[in-house]
Amino acid sequence: MSSSTLRPEVENHGWIGAEFLDVPASPAQSTSEQLLPVSPDEVSALYREVFEALQVPRRLSGPRRVRRGAFEIASEIFPVGYFSGDFVSVFDAGDAIFFALGDIAGKGLTAAMWFTHVMGLVRTYSASVVSPEGVLAAVNRDLCALGSGVPLTTMVLARLDWRRGQLMYSNGGHFVPFIHRANGRIEQLSVGGPILGALPQARFEGATLEFSPTDILVGYSDGLIECRNANDEEFGMDRLLDAVRRSANLCGGEALFSIVGAAQDFAAGTPRSDDMTLMIVAGAEANRE
Repeated sequence: MSSSTLRPEVENHGWIGAEFLDVPASPAQSTSEQLLPVSPDEVSALYREVFEALQVPRRLSGPRRVRRGAFEIASEIFPVGYFSGDFVSVFDAGDAIFFALGDIAGKGLTAAMWFTHVMGLVRTYSASVVSPEGVLAAVNRDLCALGSGVPLTTMVLARLDWRRGQLMYSNGGHFVPFIHRANGRIEQLSVGGPILGALPQARFEGATLEFSPTDILVGYSDGLIECRNANDEEFGMDRLLDAVRRSANLCGGEALFSIVGAAQDFAAGTPRSDDMTLMIVAGAEANRE
């Protein structure tokens, strides 16, 4: 998104005051209390700052496609506005790679600001705590310690030892991801704990699984399965599973856009009401056989 996309058409309006901004002054306000006029240069500077703020969550998210050994992690967020309450993050920690997928209550700039704080905590604790459940427990305690006003946050956090083909994970109240195994079996990743930021003494459990490049791990937000068409039907889990099965022989990046394409085809142009996020962990090479 370029800064020109964010910049309003102000050139023909000269000075911009309360009337242009559609903020009526209260009858009780004196003239000195009413909004002061804002110059086009000030508006442009504000929108440049908003554009730069948009880049911070993107940088903390890490690259959208990461290859480690025989594995590829691909992720994408399709927000309905400038800022998303959904988040993803992929980062290395020692000999393994962590990846996170979640949702912060609310939308807009506030959710994006909380994302920077939450991911700062995740990265800090992941440097010294190996287990995802340990990281989630520590992040939860820190969020709860901030008191009221902290938005509830769901998060799946996983650690992939890509050399050994071992996956550790913990699910903090997020929509349950799943693994499509090479033999077609579906395995849900439901072990974990509650939503983050609600219960300071909450306990989080973790699980360790074998994970092969022929398997596909699928993490998603509610905006994907609740994507609707013109008949007000939801895309739903059954269609998601069908799309994953059709993508079983694709590499991570190809599988991601194949599944997103299936959801978009289903919606057929119907406007979305929620952010749509998808993360795929699969083989780095497609199996065309």
